[in-house]
Amino acid sequence: MSQLVVRQLLIDLETPFPVRWHEDAFVAAFMNALSMSFPVGEQFFIDSLRRAMKALPESTQAQFAAEVSGFIGQEATHRRIHALFNQHLERQGFVNHWAPRALKRIAKVEKLDVRHAVAGTAATEHFTATLAQWLLSHPELLANVEPRLRHLWLWHASEESEHRNTAFDIYLALGGNHAWRIYAMRLVSFFLLTDLLRQTVNNLWHEGSLFRFSTCVGAWRFLFAKAGLMRSSFGMWRRYFQTDFHPSQDDDSLSMQWLQTHQHTFKPIGQSS
Repeated sequence: MSQLVVRQLLIDLETPFPVRWHEDAFVAAFMNALSMSFPVGEQFFIDSLRRAMKALPESTQAQFAAEVSGFIGQEATHRRIHALFNQHLERQGFVNHWAPRALKRIAKVEKLDVRHAVAGTAATEHFTATLAQWLLSHPELLANVEPRLRHLWLWHASEESEHRNTAFDIYLALGGNHAWRIYAMRLVSFFLLTDLLRQTVNNLWHEGSLFRFSTCVGAWRFLFAKAGLMRSSFGMWRRYFQTDFHPSQDDDSLSMQWLQTHQHTFKPIGQSS
C-alpha cells in the first residue's frame, strides 16, 4: 500500500495576488479555471472513496483503510487551499461557471452503482496526474510566479502524482471492469476538456485578454508547441486505455524529488502506512 502523508502547506494565501499573477494571460486563465473546479471535484473524490470503502468486504476495507485515509486527507487539504485561492478570484470579479455544471453531473452519478463514481474518480485522477507530471517536468512555466503560488501548484501536482494509484486500486477491488473504466475515461475527457475550455474563455473575457493576439500566441505555445501540454501529455493520457495499464507504471520521481527538496513549504500533519 502507498504511504500517503497529509501536509499542511505553509504559505500565505490571505494576502491578495494580482489578476495577472502569471505573465501569460492564457496560462493564468487556464490555471484559474482548474482551481475553480478543484473544491467540487475533490469533494466528489472524497465522497466516492468513502462510499466505496463501505461497499468493500471488511477484510479489503482493512487493507485499504490507511491509504484511503491519507488520500482523503490530501484531497481535503487541496480543496481547502484552492477554496482560499478561489476567494481571491471571486473578489476580482471572476465567476465560476464550471462548478454548478459539475455539481449537476455529480448528483446523477451518485445515484448509480458506486463503481461508476470510483471509475470517474480514477479517470480524473489520471488526468490530474498527467497534468502534474507535465508541470513538474516544465518548471520554467512557473519560474517567474510569486513563490507562494508556485509552491501551491507544484505541491498540489506532487501530491496528485503521489496518490495516483488509490482510486484505481479501489475500483479494481470493487470488481470494476476494463469496459466501464474506458467508458468513464471517455466521459471524463469530454466534460473536463470542454468545461476547462469554457471556463478559461470566460476568465479571459472577464480579464479583457480574450481577443488579444498575444493571448492566442500564448495559448498555442502552452498547449500545442513541441513541449506544450497537449502534445507532451497525450501519450500518458492514452496509456489509460491499455488493458494492462496501472497508474504505478508512470514515473513519480519528479514529485518525490519536489516533496523531498521543498519540505520547508509544508508540515506533515498525518500519515498512513
